[in-house]
Amino acid sequence: MASIKRYKFKLSNEQLLEILYWLKLVRAFDERLSVLVRQGRVRSGVYSSIGQEAIVVGTCFGLERDDYICPLHRDLGTFLMKGVSPGVMMAQMYAKATGLSKGRDSALHSGVPELGIFGNTSMLGATTPVAAGLALTFKLEMRRNVVLAYFGEGAANTGDVHEAMNVAAVHKLPVVFICENNIYAYSVPIEKSMAIEDVADRAEAYGFDGVAINGNDVLAVYQAAQGAIARARAGDGPTLIECKTYRWHGHSEHDPAFYRTDEELAMWKSRDPLTTFTTYLRHRQVLTDEILIEIDQRVIHEIDEAVSFAESSPDPDPSEAATDLYA
Repeated sequence: MASIKRYKFKLSNEQLLEILYWLKLVRAFDERLSVLVRQGRVRSGVYSSIGQEAIVVGTCFGLERDDYICPLHRDLGTFLMKGVSPGVMMAQMYAKATGLSKGRDSALHSGVPELGIFGNTSMLGATTPVAAGLALTFKLEMRRNVVLAYFGEGAANTGDVHEAMNVAAVHKLPVVFICENNIYAYSVPIEKSMAIEDVADRAEAYGFDGVAINGNDVLAVYQAAQGAIARARAGDGPTLIECKTYRWHGHSEHDPAFYRTDEELAMWKSRDPLTTFTTYLRHRQVLTDEILIEIDQRVIHEIDEAVSFAESSPDPDPSEAATDLYA
């Protein structure tokens, strides 16, 4: 299973700073949503990715437009990285006519086919067979594109995920399975749902490579993802990447998360992916105070603009409720 680690992809200083920008944008977007939902201004459930941004950024950075992603409800950042503007994404959370689904469905279930985004479902893990199907299409059409399929450690125990991995292995499909292991499937700790330490160990049983990595280290995630993507493009089949991480908030913004301790949360906050990457860039002398201020101001401006766009956008027209329906 060590073959994934052989790949080394160098990043320029400009790319490293771009990664920092994306980490900060994804964090700021979720932080603002957390405030807005408490103010009753957002018409959607909010499932924060705060603490898990390195997974979103590390896996999506460098993807091609025609590559597909099958994200989770906690992966709104993948929409931003695949090309959805913060304003449109915020309008989606406000259920406005300018949102992705024009206010028709849950904000978390939208997809954007032209950007390679397949909409999430409430049955977490259920999109992994779809991801395998997309990857099969790419293989049959002899396209070099890949699919990233996200799921949590809880969903890793569902039949859909096992079936998807099996068929992907049998047909050597260009799909990368990304397990966001944040320890709790809602309130169920991982030791209560599986007898193994690493979800990645299961890949070997299906006949392909799996690796467990520090999901709070954006560069570790990037390296593992790029290696898996390169293998998939080359026709070498699927890979399972398990990203060990932790969500700072509850399962959703209405979950107080009484099932965990303050000590545990404090320990994981000390591993903040933004803080550790910022420290790394400073030690590399890539990041200066001036550049950091510039990035922070850019992010704040974009989030402010996104909220303004969403709040000034019209509500859906009831007369159009029955349009855009497909048999």
